[in-house]
Amino acid sequence: MSAVSLAPRALYEEVAELLRQRIFRRELEPGAWIDEVKIAQEYGISRTPMREALKVLAAEGLVTMKVRRGAYVTEVSEEDLAEVYHLLALLESDAAAVAASRASEAELRELQVLHKELEGAVRSREKFFAINERFHMRLLEIAGNRWRNQMVADLRKVMKLHRHNSLFKSGRIEESLAEHRLVMKALEQRDAAAAQQRMQEHFRNGLEAAG
Repeated sequence: MSAVSLAPRALYEEVAELLRQRIFRRELEPGAWIDEVKIAQEYGISRTPMREALKVLAAEGLVTMKVRRGAYVTEVSEEDLAEVYHLLALLESDAAAVAASRASEAELRELQVLHKELEGAVRSREKFFAINERFHMRLLEIAGNRWRNQMVADLRKVMKLHRHNSLFKSGRIEESLAEHRLVMKALEQRDAAAAQQRMQEHFRNGLEAAG
């Protein structure tokens, strides 16, 4: 394999992003050993930025470092997944309540546009998944707590490790879209309590579908 051309700035961050995407695409499966030497050779880099990149992914929960055994793609158990969904439900429902109270009209329109894109993406699972994540992350940005945003971003990365993502189950996209409509309605009505409740229900249903 020819070496990948990498930008000179923050080399380990570039490598971390390449590995992150390989993990999300399942080129590196949960539980798989990461061959540092081989991958470093593929990218045409030394092992130092490779190791630094793995530290970044370990901090995000995507990689597990095992003593004298090296780095492995993290395996997410059913219990792990339930705990991740529980935290996401708490954090994102709180953000939904804040956004319902504080979002500007322009910000609400942004969410409406994203929701409309989501409505049009039901026939493409990959596209639906991407727009769905953009909607959730934009909602968090509007709510405006950078600590919450970082926590959610890291938790969502771990959620992607689960072998059976709930959105890929039969009928789940339609159910998820119906739940999004209720969240959007609560946001448009400036009903913080309803927005919080609907988002909690959205994650509870998502966990049930992922089980």
